[in-house]
Amino acid sequence: MLLLGATVILQSASLRETVAAFAPVYPWVIFGVGLLLGWRFKRRQLVVSLIVLFAAERALVTFSPDAGPSSIGRIVFAAIALLLPLDLAALAWLTERSLSAWTGRVVLGLILGEPLAIALLMRPELAHVTQALQHVFVPLGVSLKLPQPALLVFLAAIVLATMRFVLRPTVIQSSLAWTLIAVFLGLNGDNPASTVYLTTGGLVLVISLIETSHRMAFSDELTGLPSRRALTAALMRLPELYTAAMIDIDHFKKLNDEHGHAAGDQVLRLIGSTLTRTEGGGRPFRYGGEEFAVLFPGKSSEEALPYLEDLRETIEASTFIVRGRNRPKVRPEKPLRSTRGQRRVAITVSIGVAEPEASGADPEDVIRAADQALYKAKRAGRNRVFVAE
Repeated sequence: MLLLGATVILQSASLRETVAAFAPVYPWVIFGVGLLLGWRFKRRQLVVSLIVLFAAERALVTFSPDAGPSSIGRIVFAAIALLLPLDLAALAWLTERSLSAWTGRVVLGLILGEPLAIALLMRPELAHVTQALQHVFVPLGVSLKLPQPALLVFLAAIVLATMRFVLRPTVIQSSLAWTLIAVFLGLNGDNPASTVYLTTGGLVLVISLIETSHRMAFSDELTGLPSRRALTAALMRLPELYTAAMIDIDHFKKLNDEHGHAAGDQVLRLIGSTLTRTEGGGRPFRYGGEEFAVLFPGKSSEEALPYLEDLRETIEASTFIVRGRNRPKVRPEKPLRSTRGQRRVAITVSIGVAEPEASGADPEDVIRAADQALYKAKRAGRNRVFVAE
């Protein structure tokens, strides 16, 4: 949407003067804010990506590529068009941890050495290298500003960034792939289009940083459900009539002790996945540990009870298989029929339900009432639903 918006603005004749006036300020604002946020949240991958983009944008503004093929501006443009997609693709395949390893240090060292390499390309004895960077392999019917070697590198970089996103589908990886597309559009345009597109690519990275931080704060990494902080925020937006249900996995500590925490994590994911299919408008949350919460806005406890009973029965009917220690890391093409080393474990939950006793009741009091009903369900034998009195 950001790239589409930038394209529409650049193509609008009525906005052209505004864009020309705003373009010199745009990168300083976006990259400045992005670098501060990246430093604050300790996201070195995005900080380095923003620095590379900002340096490329400043170099393109300083050295105009519109002169002849042997001009300094054209040499700088050809080098940036070749190196920038490689930098972004390499950064897409790195992680915060690998940046501190030798592979990350090598990549960072190469990126730091690129200004020197570009300066060396301007020497007369390396004229054959600069000519190779602008070599035309096949005449194209489409007019592109990018040299053909850079075009091939761009295609490879976009493929690599997309592959990385497929293997690790995160917001950061997605933003790096879209940033590559923004850079491609920017390098094929004149000023102020190149500045607008490259800076919009930086804006994509900044927004991905904000979105990632929001997800870390309001989403549970293990189950994918909204976290307790998200539950607290949701409680403040509930209507006068609602129902809160607290759900706890029965004998979870025993399962952890017998089968290990890895099996416990698998059970939590299973319950989280089941809760996402709660009907009746129920909104699930990870409360903490083996405890979950479900909110039913606009429903009384009597109306929500059938959906919670269905949920309890669904979990009871599901069977969790604890894998043996010799389970292969890679799934075989033909699954083995032997069940040796595997054990089926029945999973059940206890549920406590409560609704506000009066208009304007504190939502935290409703949660506590549901929690008390939950422990009554456990004392009554577990695997049942209790409604607070």
